Amino acid sequence: MMARWLMVGLLVAMPCVSSAQNAPRPDADPRIEQIVASISEARLNELLTKLVSFGTRNTLSDQTSPTMGIGAARNWILEEMRRSSEKLRVNFDTHTILPQGRITREVDLRNVMAILPGRSPRRIYISGHYDSVNIGGQNVSNSSAPGAATGGDRQTRPEFNPNVEANGANDDGSGTVLTMELARAFAESGIQFDATLVFITWAGEEQGLVGSNVHAEDLKKANVPIEAVFNNDIVGNSVGGNGIRDAESIKVYAVGPEDSPARSLARFIRKTAAVYVPSHRVRLMAREDRFGRGSDQSSFSQNGFPAIVFREANENFERQHGANDRIDGVDFGYLAQNARVNAAGVASLALAPPAPKVTNDRGANMLSRDPSGYDATMRWNASPGAVAYRVYWRDTWTNDWEHSQTIGNVTQFTLKNVNIDDFVFGVSAIGSDGQESMVSAYVSPVRQGTTIKRQQ
Repeated sequence: MMARWLMVGLLVAMPCVSSAQNAPRPDADPRIEQIVASISEARLNELLTKLVSFGTRNTLSDQTSPTMGIGAARNWILEEMRRSSEKLRVNFDTHTILPQGRITREVDLRNVMAILPGRSPRRIYISGHYDSVNIGGQNVSNSSAPGAATGGDRQTRPEFNPNVEANGANDDGSGTVLTMELARAFAESGIQFDATLVFITWAGEEQGLVGSNVHAEDLKKANVPIEAVFNNDIVGNSVGGNGIRDAESIKVYAVGPEDSPARSLARFIRKTAAVYVPSHRVRLMAREDRFGRGSDQSSFSQNGFPAIVFREANENFERQHGANDRIDGVDFGYLAQNARVNAAGVASLALAPPAPKVTNDRGANMLSRDPSGYDATMRWNASPGAVAYRVYWRDTWTNDWEHSQTIGNVTQFTLKNVNIDDFVFGVSAIGSDGQESMVSAYVSPVRQGTTIKRQQ
């Protein structure tokens, strides 16, 4: 297999070689094409129709009714995930949350989690929040500055009723059913993935990312290897409040700095979408989330895990956080396309080896000017399952990679007469089936200031 990788450039230059087994491998993997094609628009519609029937899914709503409130909703999500495939390990991730902020009384909070075991313990998360809220309609500052535009946080007022209608069809029923459909599609694909996949729907997002926050904290304490988080929040509406329709693109927000693991994940998603869902444009957004707002990916970012969030191209704020967020505002063809973009990225990443580690045990970059003092020598730790690597570099003022070169199964490579001051460098791992990991970038460290002693 190694010889195959090393011969690709030669074969392209020699068209007289006709042997199919020596031909360059296509970019599209039939296994991933199968998963992408299996995403069902009809099932997304069916799932969301049932989800909104519970009236509200407010975290503080009724937990005992079999037909209304968050208790009924989470029980249905749990059983539906179990029914979708016996290969999924489905359970509640349960936490007792004490009164604080918008959690005005002690509450039993349950995230719903379905795990598809892989060959390795490294995890990829796919998520959306299933809780909903009705605070009277438009409130675009709800997530970050409670009550800034309304004279107080409505959810903390004594008269606030968590059991009023809050269908939450798009916010975030869309991300919830996307997660559920991907769980089914991946579990039923028959593919053995290297990474373990976790499909999870969060509670408590509308009260300050509570469910994802406690879960991510537990992961950090247990030192669980989280490679990527694909969060989906408001991904089903194609007509914005300004009347403009965009059903051909999706936004991906990724926190910086420029070469953060989250930005690497975002670039990876755009690359895989171009192969498997070419009609759908991925718009990379160089910030953690929409201006002044947030979602559950932030819980992971704050705990040191690579996380991004998908957002629809053009939002209608009048259909958020109120009774207007109904199922008639969801475009299921658009939602299915966004699910396919997720599927392409998740499958590609889960089949590839883990990204190489480019820092040493002390956290220092393994990038040097060796051997001449004017070269760029990259070193990295071997990635399990890799049969080759690809090195990348670009101008320091450019956001995406400009140059790359596929090399052998080595852990060091030198670009002669390439000054490490002038470029950003990175390396990815390639598996025996051609799947490529995210790019691990050599991030230039921020110089620490020096405290100068002086007479006061």
